[in-house]
Amino acid sequence: MSRPVAIIWGIGGQDGAYLARLLLEKGYRVHGTSRATGVPVNLRRLGIAEDIALHAVDPTDAPRVGEAIAAAAPDEIYYLASQSSVGRSFAEPEATFAGAALGLLNVLEAARHKAPAAALLNAASGDCFGETATAATETTRFAPRSPYAAAKCSAHLLIEANRVAYGQRVCSAFLFPHESPLRPDSFVIGKLMAAIRRFAAGDRAPLELGDLGVVRDWGWAPDFVAAMWAMLQRGTPEDLILATGTSMRLEDFVAAAFAAIGLNWRDHVQCVAGLHRPADIAQQRANPSRAAKLIGWRPSVAGEELPKLLVAQALSQAA
Repeated sequence: MSRPVAIIWGIGGQDGAYLARLLLEKGYRVHGTSRATGVPVNLRRLGIAEDIALHAVDPTDAPRVGEAIAAAAPDEIYYLASQSSVGRSFAEPEATFAGAALGLLNVLEAARHKAPAAALLNAASGDCFGETATAATETTRFAPRSPYAAAKCSAHLLIEANRVAYGQRVCSAFLFPHESPLRPDSFVIGKLMAAIRRFAAGDRAPLELGDLGVVRDWGWAPDFVAAMWAMLQRGTPEDLILATGTSMRLEDFVAAAFAAIGLNWRDHVQCVAGLHRPADIAQQRANPSRAAKLIGWRPSVAGEELPKLLVAQALSQAA
């Protein structure tokens, strides 16, 4: 039997790199795209750079998108290419929409014409549901609070439209926050782990953070890419929420991380009002039971296990 082929749009990001590693382990031939030329650093960090067929493609460039899809001839397509910073989306709303919606539209059209049998997964977001004091399910109405979330809602509506209009095997994974050592310090948990490495090395300059009262459902990124793959193995892919089902306050996450290196976070963290977003979600809770039912997926890490794991990984990197 020939090896299955996948193309990952946005392979250089956290999820793209972990997904590429997973697919290689499963025997796939893996193609990946990034906007920049050269090998993404995360592929080098995971030791898989030489195993990927790379394409330098901006997903908003429709002709180049079509060329990449035709060259890869994929069985599976993963669209992870849009920028994933909520805060950055307020400063760059146009680029955020272009990456999430226009880029996906180009990939859907190229797949429809050049790889019609391919299954496609779009990385949507738990932010689509907005405030979810009651745990979100797949039927919760959209209530975006940021340009990022609105762009992700638009992208999902394209998924629904193409599924109905053309019968494409496409789906969205509504991803709630998920972290790993590949998370850059432009994200709050990446920033926290960079500070943990710094504090462990003896640098005690204060860590500046925004609103510590927000509640999020944080998970482990390698768990989430395993679920993405499982979603496309179904004959009829279905939209699913991917989350742990366990939410915690950012303050508690920070406290657990500092406790793991023997420090009291209150002595080393400063809350800075200027780091607050123009609009934010106070509580984010999710119900991943449908993913458990349909694809048998259950996360391996949740709650306070996650900051402990991330700190252990951060310290091993610093050693």
